[in-house]
Amino acid sequence: MPSIPGSGLAKGLAVTLRTMTRKSVTHQYPEALPELPPRTRGVIGLFEENCTVCMLCARECPDWCIYIDSHKETVPAAAPGGRERSRNVLDRFAIDFSLCMYCGICIEVCPFDALFWSPEFEYAETDIRELTHERDKLREWMWTVPEPPALDPGAEEPKEIGAARKAAEKAEKLAAAQRREQAQAPGREPEQEGGE
Repeated sequence: MPSIPGSGLAKGLAVTLRTMTRKSVTHQYPEALPELPPRTRGVIGLFEENCTVCMLCARECPDWCIYIDSHKETVPAAAPGGRERSRNVLDRFAIDFSLCMYCGICIEVCPFDALFWSPEFEYAETDIRELTHERDKLREWMWTVPEPPALDPGAEEPKEIGAARKAAEKAEKLAAAQRREQAQAPGREPEQEGGE
């Protein structure tokens, strides 16, 4: 069936007229902040103490918007006769949010839980160069990261927490054994070095 000339225009005007008669809903944004979903992707926060400079986040980033610089530092041996170790020290950690596409791959691949989503979204700048956030700014965003949701009542304890609890209990038992040993030998004088 052939279409009637001007029917598309009439349909469009009908939609416009229906929309004009409805009451509009306006959100007063600056005064009333929106209710954000729990897993909102706003900005990325950095927990610097957990970062081991493994570079996984920078390598996996599809936009190459994460910049990391580090240097090696020698750590003295923990025990006498042990060997010195070297570790990476973080010099620079920056994310260019003008390039970031908020995919979350960097947060997912971080094996040490150093990156987190923050629901903050009000960080617009007038200069695009200001959207490269250095580690001090990323650290500030960390304080806006919400607490993780509580575990289900019947869920088993996470392996990390169980391992940390066992290590703490073992250290407490060792410290208690050392205190008992010191309490049992109060009159014993420390041995002199050099065989004198």
